[in-house]
Amino acid sequence: MLSSLFLSNSNPPLGDKHICPPVAFGCRLAALAITFFSSGLALAASPGQPVVARVEMKFATGDEVVDVIAKGDLLTVVEDRGDDYVIVTHDGTRGAVDKVNAVELAESTSIYTELIEEFPDEGRYYTLRASAWWALGKQDEALADFNTAIEKGYTAAHAYSSRGLFLAARGEHQAAISDYDKALEIDPDDVTPLINRAAVHMGQGEYEKAIRDYTAALDVRKNNAALLRQRAIAYKAAGQLEKAIADFDKIVDANAEDVAAIMGRGYIRFQQREFAAAAADFSAALEMNDEDPVAWNNRGYNRYQLGKTAAALEDYDRAIELAPNYALAHQNRAWLLATTDDKSLRDPKAAIESAEKACEINAYGNIGDLSALAAAHAAAGNFKDAVGWQEKVVEIAPADVKEFAEKMLTRYRNEKPYIADPVAAEQVEEEAAEAAAAAEAEKKNEAAIRDAVEKLEQEAKRNAKADAESE
Repeated sequence: MLSSLFLSNSNPPLGDKHICPPVAFGCRLAALAITFFSSGLALAASPGQPVVARVEMKFATGDEVVDVIAKGDLLTVVEDRGDDYVIVTHDGTRGAVDKVNAVELAESTSIYTELIEEFPDEGRYYTLRASAWWALGKQDEALADFNTAIEKGYTAAHAYSSRGLFLAARGEHQAAISDYDKALEIDPDDVTPLINRAAVHMGQGEYEKAIRDYTAALDVRKNNAALLRQRAIAYKAAGQLEKAIADFDKIVDANAEDVAAIMGRGYIRFQQREFAAAAADFSAALEMNDEDPVAWNNRGYNRYQLGKTAAALEDYDRAIELAPNYALAHQNRAWLLATTDDKSLRDPKAAIESAEKACEINAYGNIGDLSALAAAHAAAGNFKDAVGWQEKVVEIAPADVKEFAEKMLTRYRNEKPYIADPVAAEQVEEEAAEAAAAAEAEKKNEAAIRDAVEKLEQEAKRNAKADAESE
């Protein structure tokens, strides 16, 4: 047993798992993320990892026992102090335990096996061992234990929500939703399965369902910043940008230093083409953390949209300085150097180098990188190379951008540089060609009239001379 100083009571931090959506072609800001929440299941928990109690332990202040940790209990690490951990128990008690009395989750299967042998009908231990198997990457063993726990009669909401989280991670979304539904049926007051079900809906593109689940969770956890952030992402995905902004505003109003909310709001303002407001948000984020390459890149792109090309280039350079393998920053830098109207900044050679770097980082598989490389070669007058790279863009272009990619390929084949609106450019070029043709026709017409007049005058002179001679 361990006697340690009682520290405090608090809600244990929630585990998280981020799924980052891909950056769409033509969108050059870093995007947002969806989060799944853990209900005691063993996932990495910020700021530390979950550990498992090897023995029974007691927390005490003086002679008074304030909490008891049972063998096999999951504990969230708050701080590693060398010989011991500061942890938070499931009930929210905070204290210190010797490292010898706690093991990492992946090393805990033997602990739960011992408990199962001692209490063979206690289904809860199967659920906990399933978590340990999962941490080891042994999914078959994990699923078998999750199922056995329920078969043994462990029908607590946690049994279903834990298996649901596991099934969601395996991509078995409908089965996961069924488990979350069952967990909510057993314990309607537990919002964790509600939140995790919302995340599954997000993954399936069922944004309205996700919004309803997040809203229901917020009815319980009033103004919870994490939930507001997730609902804002759902609103964004559903195209309800003003509602997404409103959720981010609530977070920032409550905590002006919530960088994630400020960044999220800035990204949506960029989508709304409110470039000045977006740049202001990314500037605010940089005031709190000037070593975030994403904030530098995002501010740079919005500054570029505002015509502040030199300032945008400085931001891209800073992003790359902080993160040399930040492909998106290299890509944005390439676009700027290849297409800017500022002749003092345009540098096709440097644009090619930046685009090549982005392509190398992404193994020549990102359509934005390849498009930038083609545009950079076109800016340098290397139209053969531009055509070659743009042909690769056309090959992999999704349906919604294939027409644009093909128009750019035609431009490069005609030895014309990149332009953001090739349709408008074609119209201008056609109108210019028509005007030139009309001017040429008018010129020829005037010349023909002069020739005709001259011929008439000459004929009149000849006739006059002939008449005079006949007299």
